[in-house]
Amino acid sequence: MTRPTGALVIDIEQVTKLYQMGEETIHALRGVSLKIHRNEYLAIMGPSGSGKSTLMNMLGCLDTPTAGRYEFNGKNVASMEDDELADIRNREIGFVFQTFNLLPRSTALANVELPLIYAGLSPSIRRERATRTLQDVGLGERMSHKPNELSGGQRQRVAIARALVNNPSIILADEPTGNLDSKTGVEIMALFETLYEQGNTIIVVTHEEDIARHARRIVRLRDGLIESDGPVG
Repeated sequence: MTRPTGALVIDIEQVTKLYQMGEETIHALRGVSLKIHRNEYLAIMGPSGSGKSTLMNMLGCLDTPTAGRYEFNGKNVASMEDDELADIRNREIGFVFQTFNLLPRSTALANVELPLIYAGLSPSIRRERATRTLQDVGLGERMSHKPNELSGGQRQRVAIARALVNNPSIILADEPTGNLDSKTGVEIMALFETLYEQGNTIIVVTHEEDIARHARRIVRLRDGLIESDGPVG
């Protein structure tokens, strides 16, 4: 298959991950190699226990490999300290979760501003950038609303705006339509399509075939190994 020629964002080579569960050693990943270029749109699929959640945590710098190499934008993640990993998570990775993970007592605007507070930006810049990003995802009229005043789809748009606001290298979405009805799920996937066309790099982790088929490339895991990796047919 033809691979994109954009800059390499993620380069994983022979990554393994072991967990100790009492007396038992769990081999969550068994030598996974994966390259993801800028402005790719790929889905990671696999049944329960396939290793896809472990791989997602690895890609998101929420976990480090037991063995193998992981480079993010040319930096060796495997050897990083916790504060370095936290910095990459905040500046380089936009997370979108199934459960939205919004602060319930804060407005949509305040939720989107949160990563910019961690990044140390001034209040005026934070507000301007968060406002623009909410407008970009179609929520310009809902900025002062709190999560309980928004629909599920609107909440996920707030979460996507929060993921986008730092202009990250990748957007990592974990079952982004899992808590939405099918019509709203289609709308959210249409938003991801727009973001991809605007040049964003999007990785969707899902167990749903119809969601994965929105991507341009599907990586399928089974038993901690990549079973297949190719374009959407």
